[in-house]
Amino acid sequence: MKPSNYMQSQEQKQSRGLSDLTRRMFNRKSIELVQHEAQNLGLKRTMGKWNLLSLGIGCVIGAGIFVMVGEAAGSLAGPAVVLSFLFTAIACGLAGLCYAEMASVLPVSGSAYTYAYTTLGEFAAWALGTFLILEYGVAAATVAVGWSGYLVSFLADFGMIIPAYLTAPTGQSVIMADGSTVPALMNLPAFLGILGVAAFLIRGMNSSTTLNNIIVAVKLVVICAFIIMGAFYIDPANWTPFIPESQYVEGKGNVYGINGIFSAAALIFFAYMGFESVSTAAAEAKNPQKDMPFGMMGTLIVCTLLYMGLALVLTGVVNYKELIGSPAPLAIAADVMEMSWFKTLIKIGAIMGLTSVMLVLTYGMTRILF
Repeated sequence: MKPSNYMQSQEQKQSRGLSDLTRRMFNRKSIELVQHEAQNLGLKRTMGKWNLLSLGIGCVIGAGIFVMVGEAAGSLAGPAVVLSFLFTAIACGLAGLCYAEMASVLPVSGSAYTYAYTTLGEFAAWALGTFLILEYGVAAATVAVGWSGYLVSFLADFGMIIPAYLTAPTGQSVIMADGSTVPALMNLPAFLGILGVAAFLIRGMNSSTTLNNIIVAVKLVVICAFIIMGAFYIDPANWTPFIPESQYVEGKGNVYGINGIFSAAALIFFAYMGFESVSTAAAEAKNPQKDMPFGMMGTLIVCTLLYMGLALVLTGVVNYKELIGSPAPLAIAADVMEMSWFKTLIKIGAIMGLTSVMLVLTYGMTRILF
C-alpha cells in the first residue's frame, strides 16, 4: 500500500471512530424501552402515595429547619422570612412539576439519570448520574456528622460522655479532658448511624418505610408542638416592621427589605433539598402516574406550611435581631417561653429528623446506582 493510501485509510478509521464515539455519547433510550425495563427490574411495587409523601418529608425536614430559619430571619429578612419560604416553595414547585411528570412517564429508579438518557443522550446521563451519586453520598456523610453532634450533645445531658477522639474526623487533633492533645480515630457515632440505616435498607423497603414513617411522625409532632405552644407567647411588636428597612452590611451586601427577602429565599432553598428524592422510588410506587406527583407536590406543600408556621411563631416570640448568628434559634425561643425542657425535645426532633434524612439519602443513592 502506498504511503498516501495508508494515511488516508488511517484518517478514515479515526474519522469513523470519532463518529462512533460521538454517536454513542448522544445515544438515547426510547421511552418505550425504559417503560419495558421498568416492568422487569425485580423491584416490588409496595409504596403507596402516603409512603412516598412520608419519604419526601423525611428527607426535606432535617436539622435545617432548626437552624437555617434563625439565620435567614436574623441576618437577612427579619419576620418577612415567611415570604422567603413561600417564594422558594414556588420555585421548587416548578421543578417539582417537571420531576413529577418525568417520574410518571418513566417510572424507574434512575431519577434525573434516566430522564437525561431519554432526552439528552448517554454522556449527559452519565454526567448527571455521577453528580447525583456524589450529591447523595456526600450529603449523607455530612448529615451523619451533624447527627453525631446532636447525639453526642443529647447523651452528654444524661452524663454519657463519648470521648472526643471518637467523635471527630480521622487524624484531626482533639483536646482531651486532661488537656492533652491526641489524633482522632474516627467519628464513631456517624459511622454507626450510616451503618444503622444501611442495615434497615438491606432488610427491605417494608422495614425502612415503617422506620421512616415513625421518625417523620415524631419530628412532625415536635415541630407542631413548637408552633402550637409558641403561638401563646407571640408578641405582635416583634413583627413590626414586618419587612425591615434595607441596609448595607459589609460582606453581605444589602440585607432586609426586598433584597433581603430574596437573599433569604436563596439561602433556605437548601432547606428544600431532597424533595426530588421521591423520584428515586418510582420503580417501587404502586401507581407511579398518580402517586409520584402526589408524593412530590405534597412534600412541598406540607413542608412549606410547616416552615412558614415555624418562622412566623419564631419571629413572633423572639425579636429577629436576637437570632443573628444563633446556631439554635428554637432554643432561644424556649428560653423566652421559659420551657427549658423543650431544648431536650428539640434535640430529639433534630436527631430523629437527621436519621430519616440519612435513611432517604442512602436509599436514593442505592437506587441511582441500581
